[in-house]
Amino acid sequence: MMNSGATVSTELGLSLVVPEHGAVPLVASLCYSADDPYAIRMAFHVGTEEPVEWIFSRDLLSAGLAGPAGEGDVQVWPGEDHGLGVLNIALSSPFGQAHFEAPMISIADFLNRTFGLIAPGRETDFINIDTELDELLWRA
Repeated sequence: MMNSGATVSTELGLSLVVPEHGAVPLVASLCYSADDPYAIRMAFHVGTEEPVEWIFSRDLLSAGLAGPAGEGDVQVWPGEDHGLGVLNIALSSPFGQAHFEAPMISIADFLNRTFGLIAPGRETDFINIDTELDELLWRA
């Protein structure tokens, strides 16, 4: 088992797609941790003190590079904007919906670095099932 504190993170410039108004530039932080090997955390810096954070599957983000992926609250699909590859990310919650475009090359680079930390399909090697069950039962 590797150092459970190992992480991969990056800052990412992306666009909030606003129908009939064009795109609004934003900055988001992506973070992947060996402590939670299936998840990607994306924090959107939208001018408030605390960023808005979403957590979704690394596999979902990876699948979205090749074609439409996801159901429900998070959907991703490849696209193109001014001749450049983008990853479309649609988020939905009871508070509203948002559609973002992120540079495909930046997302692919981030994912490749996470795969260097923990290879796809090897995530279970980095989870202590007994500890996870203890935490779940302790909260119940």
